[in-house]
Amino acid sequence: MAHPQPTRTSLSVAILTVSDTRKAADDRSGARIAMLLEEGGHAVGVRAWVKDDVDAIRIQVATQLVGHDALVVTGGTGLAPRDVTPEAIEPLFDKTIPGFGSLFRQLSYVEIGTAAMVSRACAGIIAGVPTFVLPGSVGAVELAMKQLILPELPHVHALLHSSVS
Repeated sequence: MAHPQPTRTSLSVAILTVSDTRKAADDRSGARIAMLLEEGGHAVGVRAWVKDDVDAIRIQVATQLVGHDALVVTGGTGLAPRDVTPEAIEPLFDKTIPGFGSLFRQLSYVEIGTAAMVSRACAGIIAGVPTFVLPGSVGAVELAMKQLILPELPHVHALLHSSVS
């Protein structure tokens, strides 16, 4: 059976930054995600910010999914006590994309060494929308966007909206 090919190369993507301290003016990672999406031919549907709080993150995720083809979340994936983004988002996944986190850590290891093992980057599908959860550093965002998300986003979208089974 034929593998579905992307029919849309330009998608609308929401960006959510999880942080107790960052807002629009100093959110370098969110800004970099937006720039890379636009350079890749995608539209930034919305940018939003939320504190490191499980319930608040879940509310924002549900809000940002509406009307967008994908969601990229940055921040709160480390091991510090306030880092709760994976705990907030992973239970919402209808399907997980385990290869994303595995590849992200593998590629990170090449760049930063063994510190890559503490990353809890993850991805999955929530209500038909691919959702990528990234660390909050600009370097991590660059790596994930350039090497994983941008090359595969149209393909993932095609898979989710294909009638091929």
